[in-house]
Amino acid sequence: MPVPWFLLSLALGRSPMVLSLEKLMGPQDTARCSPGLSCHLWDGDVLCLPGSIVSAPGPVLVPTRLQTELVLRCYQETDCDLCVRVAIHLAVHGHWEEPKDEDTFGRAADPELEEPRNAFLQAQVVLSFQAYPTARCVLLEVQVPAALVQPGQSVGSVVFDCFEAALGAEVRIWSYTQPRYQKELNFTQQLPDCKGLEVRDSIQSCWALPWLNVSADGDDVYLVLDVSEEQRFGLSLYWNQIQGPTKPWWHRNLTGPQTITLNHTDLFPCLCIQVWPLEPDSVRTSICPFREDPRAHRNLWRAARLQLLPPRGWRLDAPCSLLAEATLCWQAPGGGPCQSLVPPLYQANVTVNKTLELPLLNAHPNLCVQVSSWEKLQLQECLWADSLRALKDDLLLVETRGLQDNRSLCALEPSGCTPLLSKASTLWEDELRALWACPMDKYVHQRWALVWLACLLLASVLFLLFLFRKDHVKAAARARAALLLYSAEDSGFERLVGALASALCQLPLQVTVDLWSRRELSAQGPLAWFHAQRRQTLQEGGVVVLLFSPGAVALCHEWLQDAASASASAPHGPHDAFAASLSCVLPDFLQGRAPGRYVGAYFDGLLHSGAVPALFRSVPVFSLPSQLPDFLGTLQGPGAPSPGRLGERAKQVSRALQPTLDQLLQALGGPGGPGGGTRDGT
Repeated sequence: MPVPWFLLSLALGRSPMVLSLEKLMGPQDTARCSPGLSCHLWDGDVLCLPGSIVSAPGPVLVPTRLQTELVLRCYQETDCDLCVRVAIHLAVHGHWEEPKDEDTFGRAADPELEEPRNAFLQAQVVLSFQAYPTARCVLLEVQVPAALVQPGQSVGSVVFDCFEAALGAEVRIWSYTQPRYQKELNFTQQLPDCKGLEVRDSIQSCWALPWLNVSADGDDVYLVLDVSEEQRFGLSLYWNQIQGPTKPWWHRNLTGPQTITLNHTDLFPCLCIQVWPLEPDSVRTSICPFREDPRAHRNLWRAARLQLLPPRGWRLDAPCSLLAEATLCWQAPGGGPCQSLVPPLYQANVTVNKTLELPLLNAHPNLCVQVSSWEKLQLQECLWADSLRALKDDLLLVETRGLQDNRSLCALEPSGCTPLLSKASTLWEDELRALWACPMDKYVHQRWALVWLACLLLASVLFLLFLFRKDHVKAAARARAALLLYSAEDSGFERLVGALASALCQLPLQVTVDLWSRRELSAQGPLAWFHAQRRQTLQEGGVVVLLFSPGAVALCHEWLQDAASASASAPHGPHDAFAASLSCVLPDFLQGRAPGRYVGAYFDGLLHSGAVPALFRSVPVFSLPSQLPDFLGTLQGPGAPSPGRLGERAKQVSRALQPTLDQLLQALGGPGGPGGGTRDGT
């Protein structure tokens, strides 16, 4: 049975009680002021143009706080609309320009007002109101006698009646002055619907409003509309974005009771639902029920894409706004965590779907951009990801500038910043700090002398070992690196991958697989671990092997936003490097960089060739063990042995692989498992 999850009935604020509202008769907007103020509401709406912040010429009135209250605007006793009343609290900002004596205190900033006792401080206050799909701006003129004003003190408030809004809508209100002397105030509020208010006798649209429940059952979410058989209504799903315009996603005109099914992969925190009767001037009820749903937030991060755009641009694409922090970091050669640099690019809300510029004078391959949420790394892209030319001998220097232009340099290391004095080319600079990139061979520090002696001694020992085992080392030098990536679906499939990796190690191949690096994987995280392994493998002329399985295929479809196949996706564990790798594997294929770097493979009976997504067929894809000779020849590259020798090696790998594959197929219910080799659903 579906479990009730969320009802479209949000009470105002935090209180779940049903609200009784004041009624305002008539269609006119009005404004009123607290004692001591005078105010006037301009006729008609005005353009919403905040303009730039300017310096105050003297003491000016500015808004300091917004308050809202729900009321009913009624044309007749039983014909009302929901309306938002806004109260703006005002205070004096700035000081008198040239207060010479007690008589001149209180003189207005306006030079046309000559008599101090008759002078006024005047402000033009704009109220901007936005509630999908409408927007309004109104202008209020407010005056206060200058003689009664003290700088920095509150002078009262002005109340505007009122902005009409849809039941259940999310409204946003801004307030600022013209000209604008400070950052505008803003206020966001979720309005209740018919169920949360005592309005069913006053608002006609509530008499026949489609009642909508949202419930969840497993991976499916149901939108259940309980209406009469003849009633016609509109239903719209849209992405409510704070940064940018609202984006419609799905719209239908329907009749009678309906149940709309959504897959859990369709959920995003900003996915909202709007419903209304198909009648003239009907009220639309809107709600965004997935803001706090964990699955919606997981889907949002899976859909997010971080790109570095040459020469110094970057962009984060996502369906919704993100509560995240973006930082620059320095990725030292040899793996390890990326070390954060300078203040964050964005500390609270990263601007999405817009190209931004990195604050750099010069780009460097070791620089990366990280996006984190709640202190958890979500995305990372580095300048070396495309070039694969990280400068191994480069060290990052941080210059700190103190008082009287005192400057100090330190070398950034995993343990901290080691003081160091020298010069280098500047990467980034502001009033307090600068970043430098320098070849390490330019620096010799006295306290490192013992370290160099120890290194020389260690090198001598290693050279002796090399002489004793030169034959083995020569053989290893000819071995090509191979990084195996797979989706960790179950223990049986992991055993199969382990058997393949062990068999390949018997050949002249240096095999890397996450099964053998769990401790390192847990310490670094799947994303950082994969980045380091991929870079090292490709720099050494190796190859990345993508092992396709039903779960891996479903995950690829999900990343490619194939809705028909995304429902087959399975949750992946904390050590699943395949899921983490897709963020940089897919760009290689989309931009044509995959041939020569990647090889695909799948196991006989678990998958068929047509199930591999077309995007990945730009590289050779082999069926194992039936195509093992060709697979091994591709892995070993130009140094592959003769066909006869390859055949012998293929038999060795097949003998090691076949028993584990047979056990897995038997556990799945026979050859091919359920569906005879089409478990991916294609």
